Amino acid sequence: MTENNNPVPVSIGDVQVGPGSRPLLIAGPCVLEDLSVALEIGGFMKDAAEKNGFTYMFKASFDKANRTSLSSFRGPGLEKGLEILAQVKSQLDCLVITDIHLPDQAVPVAEVVDCIQIPAFLCRQTDLLVAASRTGKAVNIKKGQFLSPWDMRHAAGKVREAGNNNILLTERGTSFGYNNLVVDMRSIPIMRSLGFPVVFDATHSVQLPGGQGGCSGGQREFVPFLARAAAACGCDGIFMEVYPEPDRAKCDGPNSLRLENAASLLEQLKQIFDITAYYL
Repeated sequence: MTENNNPVPVSIGDVQVGPGSRPLLIAGPCVLEDLSVALEIGGFMKDAAEKNGFTYMFKASFDKANRTSLSSFRGPGLEKGLEILAQVKSQLDCLVITDIHLPDQAVPVAEVVDCIQIPAFLCRQTDLLVAASRTGKAVNIKKGQFLSPWDMRHAAGKVREAGNNNILLTERGTSFGYNNLVVDMRSIPIMRSLGFPVVFDATHSVQLPGGQGGCSGGQREFVPFLARAAAACGCDGIFMEVYPEPDRAKCDGPNSLRLENAASLLEQLKQIFDITAYYL
């Protein structure tokens, strides 16, 4: 371990995330398609989260700026996307998170969401981190596929030095050769030792980047195994991309979970979180 700090609970909206709090569930479709799909997914996952003692936060992207192919579906864009996210937040009465790719997106996004997410590929982009920090919203930084867990102290440090201490770190796998990722579960206690709550992204961790030629593939059958391992290793929350029929999703279908399967997994994770809470 590189530090000896215990994670400090983070404020997201009116709730606390981290030690002593309920585990966080970040779940939703990879990308926003329309309001009805977002409400269906968000409503289902909020009910499942509350039933199993999780704090729920809806996640979806308004623009997937890093898609493999130029022809891939990117989403509705900033203006329409924020309208949908605002409706989800209002109608479902839940926390909302989305990612930004450009510094000038931070302020308008912060007017709607409770937490701003920094994509893994962009976790070293200083201007992006500073812009997110200065909104005052909580910031979730996804660990780059190319970074060690201890190097995330620098990304978090940029947010903190810009005046914001409400920081989450998310593990989402590390590049392992070509078109593949591997998860080193040591990253969870290592990043927690930096002083921040840690979320495990169970579905992006089984992604096969560019694995289908013009788009990414995935191995959703391994999601439950990795999620259970991460909960046992002491993560503070779980991130999952979910969809009613994943094979019909416009983005990240191969690594997304069917709604019913995600709900069943939460039942298992609750039991593990209940056990690990005694040891952390």
